[in-house]
Amino acid sequence: MSLKSFNLHLLSSASAYADLQQHRFDAVQRREVPAPDYQKGDEDEDLIKPKKLLNPVKASRSHQELHRELMSSCKRGGGAVEMKPELQRVLESRKRDQLIRTRKQEEETHRKVSPLEAELLKRQQKLDELDRQQQREQDDSMKAPEFVKVKENLRRTSFQKEEKDV
Repeated sequence: MSLKSFNLHLLSSASAYADLQQHRFDAVQRREVPAPDYQKGDEDEDLIKPKKLLNPVKASRSHQELHRELMSSCKRGGGAVEMKPELQRVLESRKRDQLIRTRKQEEETHRKVSPLEAELLKRQQKLDELDRQQQREQDDSMKAPEFVKVKENLRRTSFQKEEKDV
């Protein structure tokens, strides 16, 4: 405030006490509090400085090994690292192994059969056919009514008695 405005203010104010209060308020407003200077290093020497925390993921052994593997593959020129998950790789390897096994079995069946193997196969097929026929007969006899079964048993017993007599 300039001296003129101060005098005008004194004349317009009702009391001297109010004028004094206004003068103090203006003085406080004019004075500015300077911003703290954080650039000075003298005061900071006594304080404990914070340390940067370690990232637990980067500090883990598995992460370090993975990082090392990626770096070595990039150095070799393998820019495209295979990003398939382990489960998918295992499933693909199993599928590949199964294909190889089926191809081997097909090759064995298509290869030339020796005469001995052919004869053995024929005998095996005949035995299988006989087993099937016996199974069918047993199934048919199970399905037949009871009086037919009794009649067959009577025939067998009578036939066996005749053989013993002869």
